[in-house]
Parts: sequence; C-alpha cells; structure tokens
Amino acid sequence: MQTDYKSKGLYLLKKGQKGMVHAIFSRFGLMLVLLVIQVVILLGVFQWFEEFLPHFFGGTVLVSFVMVVGLLNSKINPTAKITWLIVLLLVPVFGVLLFLYTQGNFGHRVLKTRVNEMITDTRNMIPQDGNVLERFCAENQGAAALARYVHRSGCYPVFDKTAVTYFPLGEDKFEEMLKQLEAAEHFIFMEYFILDEGLMWGSVLEILARKAARGVDVRVMYDGTCEFALLPHDYPKRLKALGIQCKIFAPVTPFVSTHYNYRDHRKILVIDGHTAFTGGVNLADEYINRKVKFGHWKDTAVMLKGEAVRSFTLMFLQMWGIDERETDYARFLSCPAFPAEKAKGFVVPYGDCPLDNDKVGERVYMDILNRSLEYVHIMTPYLILDGELENALKFAAERGVEVSLILPGIPDKKIPYALAKTHYASLLESGIRIYEYTPGFVHAKVCVSDSREAVVGTINLDYRSLYHHFECAVYMYGADCVPGIEEDFQETLAKCRQISRENLKDEKWSVMLTGYLMKAVAPLL
Repeated sequence: MQTDYKSKGLYLLKKGQKGMVHAIFSRFGLMLVLLVIQVVILLGVFQWFEEFLPHFFGGTVLVSFVMVVGLLNSKINPTAKITWLIVLLLVPVFGVLLFLYTQGNFGHRVLKTRVNEMITDTRNMIPQDGNVLERFCAENQGAAALARYVHRSGCYPVFDKTAVTYFPLGEDKFEEMLKQLEAAEHFIFMEYFILDEGLMWGSVLEILARKAARGVDVRVMYDGTCEFALLPHDYPKRLKALGIQCKIFAPVTPFVSTHYNYRDHRKILVIDGHTAFTGGVNLADEYINRKVKFGHWKDTAVMLKGEAVRSFTLMFLQMWGIDERETDYARFLSCPAFPAEKAKGFVVPYGDCPLDNDKVGERVYMDILNRSLEYVHIMTPYLILDGELENALKFAAERGVEVSLILPGIPDKKIPYALAKTHYASLLESGIRIYEYTPGFVHAKVCVSDSREAVVGTINLDYRSLYHHFECAVYMYGADCVPGIEEDFQETLAKCRQISRENLKDEKWSVMLTGYLMKAVAPLL
C-alpha cells in the first residue's frame, strides 16, 4: 500500500525538508532567553552604572511588589500564580515583561476577538431539542445540569438518535476511517493536530485526492507546529495541486505574537454531515503501531453516526472560518444526519477554547468525579494537575469511589513523565489507584464512570490541554458503547503494573528531582 500511494505522487514530503521544533518559541524557552538577557544586563549595570545601583534595586523591589499584589488579585489559576511569583523572583525585571507579553492581549488580541465573535454568531446554529433535554433531565438531573453548562459555553446541544462506536486502538479507527472515506459523496472535513507522511496519511491522502477529483469538497486543517516538526511550509500548496483545500492553524511566528501558544489539538473527521470521528489518534504511523517509537501505542477513538455529528461539523467550520468573515454554515449543517433511531442514551460533542473564561474540559472531568458513586476510570498520557483537579480526584477517592488512573509505562517526553510522578504520592495517600501501561505508551484520553457515562476525546489531564489548547470530546450518557469502554479499560489494566508507595521509592532520583524542579514552572511548559 505504501508503494502504491508513493507511485501515485501522493508522497508529498521530500527527504530533508522537515523542519525542527525550536524550543525557544515556547513560553518556557522565552523565559530562559529573558533570564540570560537579564543576567547580561545586570553584569553591565554592576560594571558601568555602579553609582545607580541603589536606584535600580529600589525600582526593582517596587515593580516586583506591584506585580505580586496584582497577581494575587488576578483571575489566574492559583497554581499558575505560584509559577509567576517564582518567575518574578528569578527575573524581577524581565519577568514583568514576560508576564505582560503572555498574559496581556499583545499578539492574540485579534484571534481572541475573532473567536468570541465566532462563538456569538454560531451560538444558535444548532437548536436544542427541548424534548431530548427534558428526557435527559428525567433520566439524570446531575448529568443534564452538566449538559446545560457545556451548552452555555457554545453551541453544544444534547442529542439522542446517535450511534457511537468505540475503537480501543488506533488501528481499529484507521480501518473504519478508510471505509467511511470511500463512501463520501459531498464533503470531507479533517482537522488534526499532527499530520505526518507515512502509510496512514498516505492511504488517507490517496482517497482524498480521488474524491476531490470527483467534485467532493475536501478540506484539511492541521496545527502550525507541524510546519516546524513534520511538514514543509508549502505543504498546503502541494495539497491544493491535488484539489484539496488546506489551512494551517496559527503558523508559529516567533516573538511577533503569543497566540502560537494556543494550539489546535483537536482531531476531527466529518463525512457528509452524518459520520464523525474524534479521539486521540492523529494521522501518523505511530498511532497505528506501524512505526514503533515508545513501545506499543495505546490510543482510542469514537465514531458517531446520527444527529450529534452536526456539532462536529460546526466545530470544524468554526476553526476553518477563524480567519474569514463569512462561512456558509447553513449549507453543511442542513445535510441529512440520518438519525440512528435504535441508538440508546444521550450524546454531547463539545469543544474547549483557551480564549474564553470557561475551562470546559477540566470542569467536565471534575463534574463526573463529583457525581460518581462507584468508580471513575481514566486513561491519560500526561498527569500535570492544578490544585482544583487534583482535589477533585482525591475527594472522589476519599468518599469511597474507586478512582483508577492508567498512565504510560514508556513515556514519550521526559519532563511531563517526571512531572506526573510528583502527583503520585499525594494521590496514593487518598486511595487513588495508579497503573502504568508496561507494553508502551498510552495516548488515550478516556474517562468512564459507573457504567453509565463516559468521555472520549482529545483532552489530556495536563495544563496544555486544560488551559492552552483548542480541544474537543464526546460526553456520553447511557450510550451503547459505554460498557465496551469500561471493558477496554479492564483489558488494558491487565497489561499494567500497579504503583504503590513502596515501588515509588524505587524511582530514579533524577526523575523525581526533575519533576520537583519543573513543577514550579509547569504552567509555562
């Protein structure tokens, strides 16, 4: 198959044209640069302006005091406040500049304004069926209240008549994805965080090119970090030559704007308005274990068929139109969704935006934890928690709920792995069960509770997903696939080793030290 798509000219990335991820373009990298600059300037001050040192230090103390008072009275997350206090302590002058640069509206003002306008303009694009919401309230008032909160943050109604298929591996999603793409007749929308040349993307691209040649509206959108890490800057032009419309979300522009920190981490595929996919699986070969990077890659996804697909259609169009003033929403939202009349339960697809005041992804997890009665089972690749989410996890366990977490046994990134370890002792003390997937890396983002409700999507339990990324997920209550999600959790659990306080002591001191040191600046990573 790989030779086939290469021979058809669809292997678009030539050797040697991949970019590099430049750490300096992150906020953490910028902080290090400013620290070096401040040290250099301070040395200059000591040498050439010795007589003005009292004035300099006095001004520094005054500015730092004003910033500390401002921080303590700001709306920033309490954990992030601690981080910024440390930054101001280490770099009192340039720490202020860094704070203003990243927390102010510099650079991302236009993006924030456009996002808010877009949410306002599309808030009523998909009306909530009152009968569906009423039946959901009769089924479970607490879960229905969560659905009302999610709908408050955007146009995310509750749906019934939607069949949800759960895929316990990326390979399973890939196989079904190719079948559904072959059946596309009107439009194909793809929005992914990572897109990389190989068997997976090449197989998909071959279908997309054929469909585009037959008049199907094919649109592909990927995050700007791919331009640095995986793809050349002219890749959209290469896709356009195949008849495929393509956009890059937020190409990285160093030091010009700050919105490069807000990445599009969503994974969305919509076909003809009646079928949608989401989950943790990106379009790269490691996600289907064609390429082995960190042992066996455990990932998950879901396919929706029915009414709820409209929400994913709208989510894609919102991001596609983020740099445009007009988007033909009605044309695509009016496509027949082919209701799945026999499907059970309720489905709420939703998105999370880093530029509004609602931390939807985190609050959905916390609400499930707070309402749980028997168990909450979670799979996540990263565990970098703020105080609120950590307390919610611990409180659920302390009131008798079985809270179990599955994390990677082989990490993909050393610092997030070390940061996760810093939470282990506190969570174990509250009775939370922690497991590591020994065959390899867990990239799944799954939460299932009490055999009745579940979330599958793109939202990790870390700062980037919960605060800095555009994300999406599906909340399900009473859906047919929920028991299968729990079954997959148990099957994955059988391949894990349980972490105890005793074997936690055996962890390498270098890993623990790295975690404790980096925890101070975790919100900046």
